[in-house]
Amino acid sequence: MTVKNEEELRALYGWAKGRAKTKVLAQLEKHSKNFILHSPFFVMSTYDQSGRSDASPRGGKPGFVKILDEHTLVVPDAKGNNRVDSLVNIVETGKIGCLFLIPGIDETLRINGTASITTNPEYLDLFLEEQHPPKTCIKIAIEELFLHCAKALMRAELWKDTYRQARPGFPTMGKMLNEQLGQNTPLESQEEMVERYKKNL
Repeated sequence: MTVKNEEELRALYGWAKGRAKTKVLAQLEKHSKNFILHSPFFVMSTYDQSGRSDASPRGGKPGFVKILDEHTLVVPDAKGNNRVDSLVNIVETGKIGCLFLIPGIDETLRINGTASITTNPEYLDLFLEEQHPPKTCIKIAIEELFLHCAKALMRAELWKDTYRQARPGFPTMGKMLNEQLGQNTPLESQEEMVERYKKNL
């Protein structure tokens, strides 16, 4: 049976109680600020005007996401492949969701709000020391945030070696793309790809 509405979902799950229900905040405070300052990675969720959704990984040294104030974050749009899927979505709908992670910490931080793409020098200047300074920044206006419990990452044992995949036993990006696209492009080794990527971080 396919669950068709919230009423059917609530019949199965009931309602959140206690802190799970009341933990949502409307602005940053010391613990959420501290989480962002220690996070080198987050997943950014956006959607376009037709409702098609997208999730994009974003990474940098801890603190690469700048905190302007209790309601505002600035993210550099690091050099990529120019698909700009997330940026197009933000331009179209202005909505964003973020999931921040810290290696070794099983809790995560969720932030939802509105976003805009900016070339304001005031924001770009925050990232002048980067190897490749960004062309644009993503300015996030926070609407809600909350800490997410550790269960998912504990189940995944994400920070342990339990399910760590040895890279030599996994196909390279080039091999996977060739087979997915039915192409015969000359393959580079994993080491060659890593060295090429390092020049464009």
